[in-house]
Amino acid sequence: MRPTPYVASLRIYEPLSAFEPADRLRWQSVEIDEDSYVIEETLALRRLILPESPAGRPDGVHILEIDGERYVSPWGTATRCWAALDNFKDSLPSSIIPFFITPAIEDVITSGVDLLEDKVPHILNETWIIPPRWFLLFQPQERHRGENSFGLFTNLQTTISLARSRADAAYQIVVGAFGEGPVEQDLANLIEWLSMFHPQSRVELDYGGLATYLDKSLRDNGEDGLSADSSIEDVLFSLEGLGAADGARAGVGYQRLMSRWQRIQSYAMAN
Repeated sequence: MRPTPYVASLRIYEPLSAFEPADRLRWQSVEIDEDSYVIEETLALRRLILPESPAGRPDGVHILEIDGERYVSPWGTATRCWAALDNFKDSLPSSIIPFFITPAIEDVITSGVDLLEDKVPHILNETWIIPPRWFLLFQPQERHRGENSFGLFTNLQTTISLARSRADAAYQIVVGAFGEGPVEQDLANLIEWLSMFHPQSRVELDYGGLATYLDKSLRDNGEDGLSADSSIEDVLFSLEGLGAADGARAGVGYQRLMSRWQRIQSYAMAN
């Protein structure tokens, strides 16, 4: 079981040529470690208990090698801590924030923040659910699932150019169906994020420990476990319905998807 089994990740792996020379040299010599995902999650848990300045600790990376070329996804812990704090503060009135985060803790989290303003995180995380917009970046044949030393897994990978073209097409469909609004804005934000990386990058969706919860939920529902997951197909089915102005068809795909993941979210209430 992964240390944080309720977290799914969307990652960008850039080719080494996208980084500064010092980083290229350092990451070229790093050995590929299948435990890097577990190490990242373990450190994240430790930092919840013992806050420390992430800017003061060297970060790790996740590495892919495809056709002899190395692709790197830096953890970017400092950038992601800063972004998470910023989003949290935006969700609450300023008078309430000190009850959740003391000034001393905020000083630790934001240490070195002036060096991070132009940084873009290579990794996005969600807990207990995977946003529908993440699935539309992929096709079913790009999905890999099974079991390894850490348990059940589902992993999706594609090129950033394909992911971007799929997101652009979905955006046009959504705008045509709903106009501007929250769904359109979420897609626009995703497209903007994808546009910030090297055009030869790779995109990966990792269910993380949610694969185990999904397998249990599907089996409890009388289905064939993880192999019955059709989240990509449901999103594509819904988009096809929207594109054809067939609201009923779009609703069927969306309802299948959301009912599946709402069952996963219910586990959060039980823990």
